[in-house]
Amino acid sequence: MLLLKQNPLLSRHFLYFLAIIQCAAFLAGCATVPAIKPVEVTPKTGFYHKIEKGETLWKVSKIYNVDIEELIKINRISDISKIEIGQLILIPKSSQVNSKSVTYPIEDFIWPLKGKVIAGFGSNVNGMINKGINIEPTVNKDVVAARSGSVVFYSPNFSGYGNTVILDHGDGLFTVYARNSLVFVKVGDTVKKGTSIATVGSAGRDKREYLHFEIRKGYIPQNPFHYLP
Repeated sequence: MLLLKQNPLLSRHFLYFLAIIQCAAFLAGCATVPAIKPVEVTPKTGFYHKIEKGETLWKVSKIYNVDIEELIKINRISDISKIEIGQLILIPKSSQVNSKSVTYPIEDFIWPLKGKVIAGFGSNVNGMINKGINIEPTVNKDVVAARSGSVVFYSPNFSGYGNTVILDHGDGLFTVYARNSLVFVKVGDTVKKGTSIATVGSAGRDKREYLHFEIRKGYIPQNPFHYLP
C-alpha cells in the first residue's frame, strides 16, 4: 500500500482493476498494415474490403474506423475463426480510411501460446461462462505477451485461477494471462510483443495444464478470435 501512495500512476491502475474485478467474475504478429484494396463499391451500403494474408477483423476495423462489433453484425459473421484470405468484408458507407493507421503500422496481436484451443469464448467451463479462451500447450509452455504493453496487475492466486498477469496496451485494450506456474514480470514492467512473461501451469481443482487468455476492452470481455491471426 505504501508503494501505491508513493506512485499515483500505479495507484490509479490498481483502483481501476479493483473496479474491473467487482464488475464481473473476471476469469471463467507486429506487421505493417497491408495496402487498402476496396474491390467493390455499393453506393447505398458502402464498399467491400478484401481480406489479405495476416489480416484480422480487428485490423480491418482499425483501418476504417468502424467498431468491430458493427462489422460482425452487418456481415453476419457467426464464426470469426473462419475468416479467410480473399473474403469480402462490407464496410459501412459512413466509414472512412484511418490515414494515421495506414501511415503507421498497427501492432497486431499474436497467439500468447503455441497450442490447442480446448475451450472457446462463451463456452461452459466447469459451470461458468468462459470469458476468454483456454489454450493447452503442444510445443512448449512459454507464455508470451500477445501485444506490447505494460504490466498493470499481478496476483499469485487470483480468484482461484493461480498466477495471473494483466497487460495494458494503451488503447483501451487489455490482455489477461491466467493459470501460470511461473511469472517473469512484475507490475510496472513494459514488455514487447512476443516477450516471454510466464510458463503455463494449473490452478484450483483442475490439474490440467493450460493458459486462460482474455482480451478486454476496458472491463468488457472480447472474443479473442476477433483479434488473433
